Amino acid sequence: MGAKVLIIEDEETMVEGLTYNLGKEGFEVSVALDGETGVSMARLIRPDLVLLDLMLPGMDGLDVCRTLRRESRVPIIMLTAKTTEMDKVVGLELGADDYITKPFSVRELVARIHAVMRRTGDAGPVQPERFTFRHLTIDFERHLVTVSGKAVDLSPKEYHLLRTLVAHRGRVLRREELLQMVWGHDVFVDQRTVDVHVRWLREKIEEEAGRPVLIQTVRGAGYRFGD
Repeated sequence: MGAKVLIIEDEETMVEGLTYNLGKEGFEVSVALDGETGVSMARLIRPDLVLLDLMLPGMDGLDVCRTLRRESRVPIIMLTAKTTEMDKVVGLELGADDYITKPFSVRELVARIHAVMRRTGDAGPVQPERFTFRHLTIDFERHLVTVSGKAVDLSPKEYHLLRTLVAHRGRVLRREELLQMVWGHDVFVDQRTVDVHVRWLREKIEEEAGRPVLIQTVRGAGYRFGD
């Protein structure tokens, strides 16, 4: 498995391009479309590197950077359309490891990712990689999911879908959002794919698949993990 990269970026076209191209380069890519979700995902999945947009809705990139750096040593590369020296200085002073201005080439970004990861070595979050809710436990370090103490076998996409729902727990995710976060730039899947994978996932992790308590359907909206 390649290095885990968490993209925190609200521009959907940018997210699609980065997910597709970094996936081709062998990275395991996760996506958050806003700052608060990005912080939550970073706590759960412990990425090897974070690509962080400066201009985010709600909790902005500088606040996210400050929070991540307070809680971990995960390498951070800031992405922004801003070009003023002050923005760069503030980001670096808050603990970002590098800074790249849009637009940029995939080749340049990949080179910077490798350079930052070499420079930071074993730096990473210090918190444990375990999540428990009701009868479900996820060990993110080992990619191990247990239900009432028994290990269950999930496909890579099922695991990624579960991890994404858990990272956004309590929030309703539209099918389009889940497609983007889990399947990325794959043009051969549609929204029915989400429904099928949710059904498969429920059959494996719910105590009663017909009466789900972990992955809830919000009619006319999407899916939500937990309350």
